[in-house]
Amino acid sequence: MKEILVLVEHRRGEIRDVTFEMLSKGRELAGEMGAELTSALLGYDVGSFAEELSKWADRVLVVEDEKLKDFNAEAYQRVLATLLSKRQPALTLIAHSSFGTDLAPSLAAELGFPLATDCIDLRVEDGELIAVRQMYGGKVNAEVSFRQAPQRMVTVRQGAFPIEEGQRAGQIVAFPSPLTEEIDIKRFIEYVEAAPGEVDITQADIIVAVGRGIKEKENLSLIEELAEALGGVVACSRPIVDAGWLPSDRQVGQSGKTVKPKLYMAIGISGAFQHIIGMKGSDTIVAINKDPNAPIFHVADYGIVGDLFDVVPELIKRLKA
Repeated sequence: MKEILVLVEHRRGEIRDVTFEMLSKGRELAGEMGAELTSALLGYDVGSFAEELSKWADRVLVVEDEKLKDFNAEAYQRVLATLLSKRQPALTLIAHSSFGTDLAPSLAAELGFPLATDCIDLRVEDGELIAVRQMYGGKVNAEVSFRQAPQRMVTVRQGAFPIEEGQRAGQIVAFPSPLTEEIDIKRFIEYVEAAPGEVDITQADIIVAVGRGIKEKENLSLIEELAEALGGVVACSRPIVDAGWLPSDRQVGQSGKTVKPKLYMAIGISGAFQHIIGMKGSDTIVAINKDPNAPIFHVADYGIVGDLFDVVPELIKRLKA
């Protein structure tokens, strides 16, 4: 039977959300392709991860080796080259993260797999896999097909797919590690965390984001007051960062951060695709814009057509009441 394989990405004791996004999309594709869904978990002392992943996949392949305790693209490539050659999945999904971009191109080249990178959608059409990826800085979505090959590989953009609840009871299978010696070409030395900003918008449940409709930096205090009333944090689109009104760690979008809060308020944001790609996974989206034809309304669950300087003060008043 055909197989779709998802490479598990984990870091510092946690499975990254992009793994569950890929497994959710993989489950959909498996149904369309008549395939089984398998997750490949590489690491050391990762038994608890395997139990969690068994809810999402038909099978969890676990490769335990102390040499895999910390991510090393060279070690992962040697293991996956053996695993993929033996399993021969029809499709392999890897996150388009620093982890995946270090690994996937070299692995695909070694195995001769056609590779599509930074995919924002995948579908099966007339029995063929179609990948959607962006070109020209996100201005164009390109639908790409693959050359004929028994196996294909894609890297998936983080936040591109919603996470669906795992309801399976997959089998956990040990796969022997082919690593027989230490890898000296590339070594893991230490994990250095980026210096934290004032807030981490990726962890916020409520985000109030503002765009160029705010007109002046002094008007940001109005947005901050609304965010405080909601118990949320302030974020923005790129023009606000370019103007120097907010730091880059507050930017949402293709060149900023991908967020998935419970509530996302887009205020004075027109809704360019580069921004939408960073927030479309939010549970509830509320848009305020005086232009009734603003693209943001196409992704919003609730829309208010009006001047933000009229609407926001009224919202604050109602919230405080």
